[in-house]
Amino acid sequence: MQKKMGVVCGFSLIELLIVVLIFAIIAKIAISSFVTYELKGRRSDGINAVLAVSLGEERYRSTNATYGTLANVYSGSTSPQGYYNLAVTVNTATNYTITATATGNQTSDAESGTSCSTLTLTVVSGTITKTPAACWPS
Repeated sequence: MQKKMGVVCGFSLIELLIVVLIFAIIAKIAISSFVTYELKGRRSDGINAVLAVSLGEERYRSTNATYGTLANVYSGSTSPQGYYNLAVTVNTATNYTITATATGNQTSDAESGTSCSTLTLTVVSGTITKTPAACWPS
């Protein structure tokens, strides 16, 4: 600190604490925003895996009487980056359901208050339903 004409120049402890508090608030907001975008970005891993399995199902059905199991149409039981576990159920000659279930931190993924921890694509006689709708790109 320097003295200029009888006045001490510098920062008080209170002023420094206020600056540190402001930085902490900004950091908290930035980190929570980053986590939200990270989860949303990882969701694409599950969506892409579900769509890849769906393509495999259609390819399999073109030469077989029914849709196939997960083992028939996809190598493995997880998404490529490992954020989702995959399952195929209700596979008949006209229907199948593919489910991607989030693992680890990905289970807290949400879109507009809707949990995106389970992504489902259902095909019934050629009609495709994606649930929850808020979690799928439009």
